[in-house]
Amino acid sequence: MIALEDAWALLLDLVVPLPVERIPPEQAHGRWLAEPLVAARTQPAADLSAMDGYAIAGPGPWCIVGESRCGAPFGAPLGDGEAVRISTGAVIPTGADRVLIQENATREGERLSGETPEPGTWVRPRGMDFAQGDTLLPAGTRFGPAQIALALSAAAADVSTHRSPRVAVLDCGDELVDGSTPATNGAMLAAMMAGLPCEVIRVGPVPDDREALAAALAQCGGCDLVVTSGGASVGDHDLIRPALEEWGADLAFWRMAIRPGKPLLVARRGATLVLGLPGNPVSAFVTGFLFALPALRRMLGAPEPLPAAVALPCIADLPPGGERGEFLRAIHRSDGLEPIMRRDSSLLGQLARADALIWRPPHCPKAKAGTDVPAYWLGNGAIA
Repeated sequence: MIALEDAWALLLDLVVPLPVERIPPEQAHGRWLAEPLVAARTQPAADLSAMDGYAIAGPGPWCIVGESRCGAPFGAPLGDGEAVRISTGAVIPTGADRVLIQENATREGERLSGETPEPGTWVRPRGMDFAQGDTLLPAGTRFGPAQIALALSAAAADVSTHRSPRVAVLDCGDELVDGSTPATNGAMLAAMMAGLPCEVIRVGPVPDDREALAAALAQCGGCDLVVTSGGASVGDHDLIRPALEEWGADLAFWRMAIRPGKPLLVARRGATLVLGLPGNPVSAFVTGFLFALPALRRMLGAPEPLPAAVALPCIADLPPGGERGEFLRAIHRSDGLEPIMRRDSSLLGQLARADALIWRPPHCPKAKAGTDVPAYWLGNGAIA
C-alpha cells in the first residue's frame, strides 16, 4: 500500500496542465491564469471626484460655472475662484485640484462658500488603481468575480488560461443497472467536480461485466480524466483493473494506506488519466476529494493543486492511529471540530453532516480533547 504523501507525488507527476487558450474574462471564472494579466489602460484615466460636491479652484468663495457628471465632463479649465457641481466618479476639470463635499458647502444661487479643503481632498488621481503596462495579476492567480472585474477595468479583451478538462464519470455495478440501487456515487462525484471549470459527462450505468466495462471505457477516449467508482478492489466482481488493461491503460499505482479509500486505483491511457475509486460512498467521496479534485486543479494550472490542511481544535478525545492513516468526518462547532465516530464507509447521512475531514496519520499518538489536529475543509474543496 502507498502512503498518502507518496500517492500525491505520483499523481502530480502523472498530470500536466492542459494547453493554453485565450478567452474573454467573463468566461474565466474559476480558472487559473497561465500568463500574467497586464493593464492595457490606466485606471482611472483622469482625476475623478470621490464624493458628490463641488470641484473648486483656489480659495473661496467661488462662482459656480457649470457641472461635471459621469459621462459628461465639464469641458473648460477653471480659474481661481471658480467651481463646478460634480458627481462621484466624474472628471475633475483642469485647474481644480480638490472637492468641497456637498455636506460642507453653502450655495446661494451661483455663489458657493465653505471652508477650503486641502489640495487633493476627495480626489481620486489618475492612475490611482493602476497604470497602463502594470502587471496586475501574476500567472497562477485563480480568477473569481473580483479578478474578472479587474481584467475588464484594465481593458483586457481576453486572458490566458488552461483549457477546461473533459471528465467522464462512469457508473458501474449490476445493482445500478437493474435499478435496485440509485447511482448516488456518480451523481455525487459529478457534482463535486462540477465545482471546477470542467465539462463532466456521465457514462452508464454499466454492469459488472469485463466486456461491457471495456466498451464503456472506449466511450471515454477523448476525455482528460475518467473517474469510476466501485470494482477497484479484489472481489470476484471487481473488474475495473482487467477492463482497464484490456482498454490499453497502464496501471500507475493501486491501493492506498488510508482509511477510507484503500482500493484507489490510478492509471493512464495516453493523455487520459483514470481514477478507479472505491464503491462505498464515503470512500468514493474522500478519494474524489483527495485525488480527482487535485488532478483537475493541476490540469487547470493551479500552482497548489493539493488540498491545504488547517490546524483546528478537536473537541473530543481521539484514539491513536493505526497502520493506515485515517480521515475522520467532522462537524464544525463554535469551539472546534466534533469528530463523527461512526466510521462505516456506507453512511451517507454522516457524510452529509460533515464540514471537514480530520487527518490522523499512521501510528499517530492519541489526542486529548482541545488538541489541534490537521483538517481539510470540505466547503473549500469538495464544493470547489
